[in-house]
Amino acid sequence: MAAMTNQTEAPEILADDFVRRFSQRKGQLMWLLGAGVSASANIITAWDMIWRFKQTLFITQRRVPASSVADLSNVAIRRMLDAHVASNEAFPPSGAPEEYAALFEAVYPAEKDRRSFIDTMIEGAKPSFGHLALAALCKADFTQLIWTTNFDHLLADACATAYGTTSRLSSISPDSPEQAPQLIGEQRWPIEIKLHGDFRSRRLKNTSEELRQQDRQLRQMLIDSCRGSGLIVAGYSGRDQSLMDALENAIEQPAAMPGGLFWLHRGHEAPLARVSDLISRAAAKGLEAVLVRIESFDELMRDLVRPLDDLDTGFIEARHEGRQWWSAAPAPSAGRGWPVIRLNAVEIKSIPSQCRRIVCDVGGTADVRRLVAEAGVDVIAARSKAGVLAFGRDDDLKRVFTPFDEFDLHAFENKRLRWESAERGILRDALSRALGDARGLEVVRRRSADLLAPIDCAAEQWAGLRRLVERIDGQVPGHAEIRWREGVAVRLEWADERLWLVLDPRLIFDGVTDDTKAAVADFSRERTVRRYNPAMNNLVAFWSAALAGRDLRSLAIGDGIDARFTVGRSNAFSARAKA
Repeated sequence: MAAMTNQTEAPEILADDFVRRFSQRKGQLMWLLGAGVSASANIITAWDMIWRFKQTLFITQRRVPASSVADLSNVAIRRMLDAHVASNEAFPPSGAPEEYAALFEAVYPAEKDRRSFIDTMIEGAKPSFGHLALAALCKADFTQLIWTTNFDHLLADACATAYGTTSRLSSISPDSPEQAPQLIGEQRWPIEIKLHGDFRSRRLKNTSEELRQQDRQLRQMLIDSCRGSGLIVAGYSGRDQSLMDALENAIEQPAAMPGGLFWLHRGHEAPLARVSDLISRAAAKGLEAVLVRIESFDELMRDLVRPLDDLDTGFIEARHEGRQWWSAAPAPSAGRGWPVIRLNAVEIKSIPSQCRRIVCDVGGTADVRRLVAEAGVDVIAARSKAGVLAFGRDDDLKRVFTPFDEFDLHAFENKRLRWESAERGILRDALSRALGDARGLEVVRRRSADLLAPIDCAAEQWAGLRRLVERIDGQVPGHAEIRWREGVAVRLEWADERLWLVLDPRLIFDGVTDDTKAAVADFSRERTVRRYNPAMNNLVAFWSAALAGRDLRSLAIGDGIDARFTVGRSNAFSARAKA
């Protein structure tokens, strides 16, 4: 976001203050949702899309391979893309409110192409906790009317889960604006109004010209609705000029926003100048208008539903049973001491930019691995919707998967690494292989994680591990056929817009049968039960250092496509933050 100067400082309240106010205003507050509320559902934000557009323009105008600018987390690549876009005076400055619309229009001038792009962006997305919590608020009549600039169907899916039917939520797009007054007049709650359409709509409004001509009827309905209700704005940056025009018009109306104007803002940076000015102007007119700084939409929704005892959240718990949630830690307040936490994750600083893609007639990943094993070739492969993804020599891949319809390259995209996709799966296989070969570790594949254990436990490289736990291998007492070794389970996770290697030090066993599982569990518990924080900290530190390295290669081949990784040594968020 570009730095703003000379902007009015908007009044603020704390998130807990907002939660208490919300709990007393049942049915008095509408919502306006932007792209930020869908980020935790693996839909990229407008900010991410801006970089995707810059990348596409650079590739097509400079005529360079996609692999050369595939890593959008690389600062050098971002600078290069920015410089290319800035060389064209037709584009607004980086960070300008109109940047998103201008780039989208330049990359995809045709409406059908923009529709196809949006369709791809929301493929496979599922409602986050925040969407489900909002559906629960709708069901309890805390929320009745929701405006959104988003194209996705996540709120509709969440409401279908909450109500057990797809017929309760009334959804209005710019294709049928005339329905809005009728449904609102009849109080057919809950109602969702899509100001920019959705991925099924014929009129996706997401370029400068379209935004300027945004349906006047829907915009006027928003202004009129603000006369009787307050408004909560979430996940919306204020870049849409026509929508900001409507909000500025709304606060000028008599008896505007009686329930208040609450603008939820993530992070410590100032919002756009126009947002701050809107809130300040509204407050100056006597409206209850404030900025509310939050950690994330999901976390805020957790706080909102927590004090509402009569809220039905059973369907949320059933939907996400066993799922773990995380959020960024709040900034520490002043005081004595400083808590420091070592997380058991190290950053994967670089991954392969691409792999082979083979479109052929083959079943799932199990069938792919069977064909590879039968051919006796050294390749790493997995099945995806796009085709077979693989690392290896081209001759070997063609021999295994002939006949094939297409044989080309597949670029790894961040949006496909946010969840347990085929792309993330093959990267985990390749990284485990690279770590095993480079560090003398046996790799045992498991569904949720790969297990790594020393092959030669007497080797000098494991002296540090022996100092921590004395013995690092042996037999389970009373079961000489079962060998145990100190090892580590590894898996990939996406957090903070990057991939992490999560480490879980544990005992790894060979020769376990159904009859001996109980004995193995007892032995494992007895050996590890006293591994409190200091002991686990030392083990995590050891494995973090042992697995770190540059240019970790999976296959060490000279032709075809190999997988290369760089694994960092420092654990996530383990150091004291600097002011």
